[in-house]
Amino acid sequence: MSLSLKGKVVIITGASSGIGAACARLLAQQGCKLTLAARRVDDMQALADQLAAESLVVQADMTEPVDISRMVEATLERFGRVDILLANAGVYVKGQFAEGDIEQLTRMFRLNVDGVLRCAHAVILSMKAQGGGDIIVTSSIAGTADIVGEPVYSASKNAVQTFVHTVRRQLAGDGIRVMSLAPGPVANPMQNMYDADEIRLAVEQRQSHLSSEDCAEAILFMLSRPRHVTIRDLVMLPQIDRV
Repeated sequence: MSLSLKGKVVIITGASSGIGAACARLLAQQGCKLTLAARRVDDMQALADQLAAESLVVQADMTEPVDISRMVEATLERFGRVDILLANAGVYVKGQFAEGDIEQLTRMFRLNVDGVLRCAHAVILSMKAQGGGDIIVTSSIAGTADIVGEPVYSASKNAVQTFVHTVRRQLAGDGIRVMSLAPGPVANPMQNMYDADEIRLAVEQRQSHLSSEDCAEAILFMLSRPRHVTIRDLVMLPQIDRV
């Protein structure tokens, strides 16, 4: 039996494109109220204008603690509660560690790890007070398999996985589910894929990538399970997988 998400208040970080935008479109169809958070306001506003849902657009950089606090405060002021946090914002940098830009690599780690921790920390108290909620983190197959070509990215996603596995148990008694989606390659801007035909080729013909919509549908499945069910990790891969 699936739970209805109608009326649920959802914060989506990294909402301007990719998995975040796909989740916004799908959850709007389910009757959710949305806070869309990212750095690119114009893209989010264009998305919000397309949605048949009450939406709040918040410009926020997940490496800035004040932006995260403001995002949650604005959501509580507008909607009165936070039912679901989709901690989706992230960045991908691959390559040889010794040759990489250490500032770029450490910023990625802050965004992928610290951003998730701060977002979760900012909503947990209100979720406890209201008797429950859901936190879903966009992780990666790199969080379950150490990928030699992306050492810092893999380290960041391994950290996220450990966070989900441990905090989930800490919060279970409060009615808060903590879950992660761990996809393989996704044909979207994080993989420098923007063109619709290029994405269709990668997803449908080569079958080497997932689509952002595939990931959004998986997240909807996780959220719609009965409250006694927690999908701790959902690992999904394209049919032609090189991991």
